Amino acid sequence: MNNNKVQNNRAWWLVLPMLILVAFSAIIPLMTVVNYSVQDVLGPHARFFTGTEWFQTMLNDSALQAAFLRQMIFSLTILAIQIPLGIGIALIMPKRGWQASAVLILITLPLLIPWNVVGSIWQIFTRGDIGLMGWGLRELGINYNITRNAGDAWATIILMDVWHWTPLVAMLCYSGLRSIPEAYYQAARIDRASKWAVFRYIQLPKLTNVLVIAVLLRFMHSFMIYAEPFVLTGGGPGSSTTFLSQSLATMAIGQQDLGPSAAFSLIYFLVILLVSWIFYTTIMHMQKDKNPQGGA
Repeated sequence: MNNNKVQNNRAWWLVLPMLILVAFSAIIPLMTVVNYSVQDVLGPHARFFTGTEWFQTMLNDSALQAAFLRQMIFSLTILAIQIPLGIGIALIMPKRGWQASAVLILITLPLLIPWNVVGSIWQIFTRGDIGLMGWGLRELGINYNITRNAGDAWATIILMDVWHWTPLVAMLCYSGLRSIPEAYYQAARIDRASKWAVFRYIQLPKLTNVLVIAVLLRFMHSFMIYAEPFVLTGGGPGSSTTFLSQSLATMAIGQQDLGPSAAFSLIYFLVILLVSWIFYTTIMHMQKDKNPQGGA
């Protein structure tokens, strides 16, 4: 009896449209950026090969180095606040009934608002004359002004991002908590485990995969944030809230420096990939260290 199976390759035709879409939406533009990054574009028909000159220029640019430092501080601050806060919110959310449905609907509302609209909302919200937050702080005697004080601008951008994106972390953690079998909690009750012990030895280990997704999503988005701080502060006061994405947009669109901006965007892309890989490998190694025989 011949056990060799005839492989049917017709299924590849179903994948072909997506491959073509990815090619036109990602691969071809990426190759175009790579092409621009090694050229000095002076006009439609005036281009000169520069090699790695633009990459060296971008890496040695003090303004971009300062923007990179601000970007890292912002992203790490966002992760340090949103991940624990999202876990905490998920733990106190109702597990079933109409209350669970109502809380899920309410908590997702900030995620439905477009990014540029979020910036506009908070710009109005923080104004001292018509904004509730700005007016309230002024009435309390607090000198709050995001257009003049860099600390106020930073605090407002962080608060805005926490309000906008913590619900995503909370929903991811909530789905992870709901997937834990009830048998684990029954065993914990039999052993009279405390709430901290249940969280430490049952809930947190089971949330590892969900937290990997949450950390990667939040890091990548916070590292590429553009619309919200641009609308809220315009990068000011001065350049105190100018992040890498705003520097890239100014260089590529405002100044039309295609070569340097292409090199900068590739460096930007590689930094996001590298840091995301570091986060992923670190979390997975931590999980393996806690469960060395998890696959047994």
